[in-house]
Amino acid sequence: ILFFTKLKICLSVQGHVATVSSTLQYENQEQSPLEAIFVFPLPGEAAVCRFSAKIGQTEVVAEVQEKQKQYDDALSSGQQAFLLEESDESPDVFKLSVGSLPPGEKASVSLDYVTELAVQADDGLRLCLPAVLNPRYQPQDERSVSVGAQVSSVPAGSVPYSLSLSAHVSSPHPISRVESNCPLDPLNYLNTEKTQATVSLAAGHQFDRDVELLLYYQDTHQPTAIVEAAQASAKPGSLMGDPVVMLSLYPEFPKDVMSSMTSHGEFLFVVDRSGSMECPMHLGSGSLDRISSARETLLLLLKSLPMGCYFNIIGFGSSYESFFPKSVEYSQKTMDEALQMVKEMRADLGGTEILQPLKHIYSQPCLPDQPRQLFLFTDGEVGNTKEVLDLVKTNAGSHRCFSFGIGEGASTALISGVAKQARGHAQFITGQDRMQPKVMQSLRFALQPAVVDISVKWNVPKEVSVTLLSPPIRVIFQGQRALLYAQLTGESSGDTEGSVTVKYSLAKQPVENQLSFSLKPAEDTGMTVHRLGARTLIQSLEVEEREQDGEKEGAKEKVIELSVQSGVSSAFTAFIAVHKGDGEALQGQLLRRHVPTPNFDSPAPTSKPVRDPLLQLISLQKASGSWVLEAALAEVLVKTEEEVSKPKPAQVDQEVWATVLALVWLYGFKMEAQEEWQFLAMKAVSWIQAQKGSYSLHSYVSECVQAGNTLLGCQVQKDTLGL
Repeated sequence: ILFFTKLKICLSVQGHVATVSSTLQYENQEQSPLEAIFVFPLPGEAAVCRFSAKIGQTEVVAEVQEKQKQYDDALSSGQQAFLLEESDESPDVFKLSVGSLPPGEKASVSLDYVTELAVQADDGLRLCLPAVLNPRYQPQDERSVSVGAQVSSVPAGSVPYSLSLSAHVSSPHPISRVESNCPLDPLNYLNTEKTQATVSLAAGHQFDRDVELLLYYQDTHQPTAIVEAAQASAKPGSLMGDPVVMLSLYPEFPKDVMSSMTSHGEFLFVVDRSGSMECPMHLGSGSLDRISSARETLLLLLKSLPMGCYFNIIGFGSSYESFFPKSVEYSQKTMDEALQMVKEMRADLGGTEILQPLKHIYSQPCLPDQPRQLFLFTDGEVGNTKEVLDLVKTNAGSHRCFSFGIGEGASTALISGVAKQARGHAQFITGQDRMQPKVMQSLRFALQPAVVDISVKWNVPKEVSVTLLSPPIRVIFQGQRALLYAQLTGESSGDTEGSVTVKYSLAKQPVENQLSFSLKPAEDTGMTVHRLGARTLIQSLEVEEREQDGEKEGAKEKVIELSVQSGVSSAFTAFIAVHKGDGEALQGQLLRRHVPTPNFDSPAPTSKPVRDPLLQLISLQKASGSWVLEAALAEVLVKTEEEVSKPKPAQVDQEVWATVLALVWLYGFKMEAQEEWQFLAMKAVSWIQAQKGSYSLHSYVSECVQAGNTLLGCQVQKDTLGL
């Protein structure tokens, strides 16, 4: 170890926004002056807003400036300099350079960023502190040296720095609990209403994996508005010189619409088959490798698809392969063929090149009356993130994209970015998470009727004008939050109330949601809302600049001006600090040392996981939704074939009996995994109801359920099954 580093993180969470302050401590234990390079991941949506460095007793605060050679000039003249810049390829990778650290000298650098917390399937708010930066795969024809290529990584558990983390949480609603993938000290409430609390990571944590915090509040789904006062020193009319409002909207859809699932759609499952997909899902015992977990998930998805839709599966790595030349109609035959290919699917396609398979998909014409839904599974180790996002944005009108980041170190910029550009939803599967419930939640979103004709109308006093900082809302899902940032220019003499109305059409019905808010700024929020608003606008302008390909002046200048004014980093600016000591001009080459980050690119343990009876039962279901009375079904139910056949009511068809038994077993023994099998159970119920045999089905269903309960030792009610 060349120099020891310690990492201290303080979190301040206000509702669903977090401010993260990190301090890194260095010591040069070598005989010569050093330059330390530290390449690390940050959440893709984060707004980096402060950077300072302390050498000995002197602290220097960095300023946001256009990227230039000031840092190199300072080093060559013997001064100490610090540079923090965003990677050119991906906005979730940063490079920190600490220059000219004399032998034996200690330095600490502090970095602050603000970020929104993502809403999870169980209404938890997720904050991920990424530790893991997996090497980003760069396509063959791109020759530039990426920041990712400068990563020095070591196996997880060998990183030479420890982490201490403390968090202060405040919320308008009571805090129910805080969970983490790492051991936490007990939650400490600061008031009787339980709206403020502190929590810390248990001592001795090696920062060898992403740290994930899940915050649970009561009544999370309440729409809220926060108006933040202008910065006193900024010019009125500029972004920082006006109040900014952050609206958090939770549209609730009518129940009758939510129960109607679509039976149309072209479902394209795009699966990463690069070598890194052989890594384990987590470092615990019994972990599946990522590709095995993807295979199990595809089984579940293929069984849950509605009859009448179309589908295809595309695997990608350095090249790509489609199961079928073009999408096929979903039937027993095509499902069986696909499942056979899924069984044989391996992580054997080399590097991670997402661009070519996406171009291939977009070149295929869309099918009439079958909306295209893309499900993208990847461990997100690509170097050309911005290029991929631009391609998805160009084709956003033709499809929705649901993305899944698998394992530690998946790129948040890529996973969240493709979902955001293509009106979908992003999920991250880390630690001990199971992939299946998260994927099925996204399938539920994909099968929901699409929300169209979204409009947002602001109602504010006539002296106040509203400038939207966020891109227009293009997608709304039941139970998911939509965030809007807007600048409020001008002051109202009398009325201090404003409101916003969101209108949209859902299953051909007009729906309207309204939220009123006070124009009076909230208590001090430390410019958090302004910075998040600035980051949102900067990201939109950066995309615009790439679309123009530098031909039209304007977007880049706007980004630089906004970045410098708000103190939020961008692709064209960097934080630069120079400590003007009495240094002498540098003689010879400065020693450069890369601070290692952990990586997880190690193959999975070879222990064979036990076959899950739930997956066995699911694999036996037919495309129509039914089960057949066979030895394999009896085996899952832990019975002999004779024991299963004997109690069948005489007039009932064998297939109906087998299907009722499967449903009783699911509801009797697997309720904790209902999210995973709910769609295939709905399919089974629809199939039973469609059987118009020579007997009155309904009079025998009760008898079937009763006999099934007796056989399996359950007490499931007929109504519970939806029959």
